[in-house]
Amino acid sequence: MSLAPERLARFARHIVLPEIGGAGQAALANSHVVLIGCGGIGSPALQYLAAAGVGRLTLVDDDVVDVSNLQRQTIFTPSDVGTPKAEAAAEWVRRFDLGLEVTAVVERLGGDNADRILPDADLVLDGCDNFATRLAVSDACVARAIPLTSAAIGRFQGQVANFAGHREDQPCYRCFVGDAFDAQDCDTCAADGVLGAMVGMVGTFAAMHAIRVLVHGHAAFGDPKYGSLTLIDGMNPGMRSIRIAKDPACSACGA
Repeated sequence: MSLAPERLARFARHIVLPEIGGAGQAALANSHVVLIGCGGIGSPALQYLAAAGVGRLTLVDDDVVDVSNLQRQTIFTPSDVGTPKAEAAAEWVRRFDLGLEVTAVVERLGGDNADRILPDADLVLDGCDNFATRLAVSDACVARAIPLTSAAIGRFQGQVANFAGHREDQPCYRCFVGDAFDAQDCDTCAADGVLGAMVGMVGTFAAMHAIRVLVHGHAAFGDPKYGSLTLIDGMNPGMRSIRIAKDPACSACGA
């Protein structure tokens, strides 16, 4: 895939990076990412996926913009309050770069609509705020052999990992959390609070992790680091990684 002259100029700072180069940028332009959740994590992740030139974006969120979101969900403005987040986020993408294809899906992904939403995705980036959806997304990715970038935050702690549970030697997200969290009753930002800048840090790190997957096989930056969970500590600033083992008894990807 070749890039038009105006696209070469727009992404020149990527292309001069030996770790990305023209081949990596072309891979990004030819990629389709499905973003689950356009909120605190999804908002900055979307900004940097779009800025990176990911050619096709599908935005999935069944919520509407609330004034309390503006503290951390950086693509929205007061005029978006009451608008479905997926539609407002898609409009942001259209204003930002007319060269990108974007689709808004005002639904919550589950078993009844995954075939319609995910069929040709190269990657799913999940930044939603409940375990039930996270596990449904992970299971759908395993079943369809789609890599998953998963990002989560709780107060001042963030977690980001790439998963490829459809591979025999790689864990899925369910291997990490198990089956105990299928219920919707998990902690929320409304109850626990959240620092906007911390959410932005996690979201942008997730975008960088997604780019690793998208340029894999095309550029030196493309080491997906599947199954390695990065823990981000915002209170005592630092990062560390742990390896997640594949669970042979996992109901999604196990034997």
